[in-house]
Amino acid sequence: MNETVVSYPRWAWVLVWLGFPLLGGGAGWLLKSVADWIAKLEWAPLQGPFKLIASIPEPHATYGAVGIGAAAGLVIAFLTSQDSLKVTVSDSLAELQRGSEASRAYARGSVTGVFLDAKHLVLQGPDTAELVREKSDLEDGELRKAFESHGWPWLAAGDPHAADFRRWVQDDPDLPPAANALLKARAKAVSKDDAADLRELRAELAKLGVVVRDEKKKQYWRQLRG
Repeated sequence: MNETVVSYPRWAWVLVWLGFPLLGGGAGWLLKSVADWIAKLEWAPLQGPFKLIASIPEPHATYGAVGIGAAAGLVIAFLTSQDSLKVTVSDSLAELQRGSEASRAYARGSVTGVFLDAKHLVLQGPDTAELVREKSDLEDGELRKAFESHGWPWLAAGDPHAADFRRWVQDDPDLPPAANALLKARAKAVSKDDAADLRELRAELAKLGVVVRDEKKKQYWRQLRG
């Protein structure tokens, strides 16, 4: 099958997996050096932790600090890899996969428009529904090229229904109680940046005919056009 894959380039992953551990190790070494200096300043705050670090004999202290810093860098690199988005596009299918999560596939026939909205990739379906709205740090031009080269309807002007959104307020009288309850629960997920919960609650709102988008920790909603 002829397909186009858009993801982080290989050189970027080299920087992530080498750069973060190196930076972490350097930070650990710097912390050990600073601890020795601060431990001698009686007026400096947090004397206890710094004196404890300074009391560890060499070379164990430096090796330990560098090792812990490098390990922290590896953890950050792993979390970065789990948050990365991969988009695979063919003439008939678009697949989105984040980290090690299962990929989600969308058939070409079910998509009426594809666009970017504030660093989110959106696939729009019939009745103005959003099949997916996924945060993306991928290159805008690469995404557009991938979809257009396979004949997908790329909307360069962005969301054609952007003007229909309005900010959600608690117990909005224009929404049914069930939708307000879901948006209230989703507001907590927004504050915690809980991606899995946000995705699940978005799907539940879609069943009620409500489309939601986020902007600066605030929720905006619109109803589907039947």
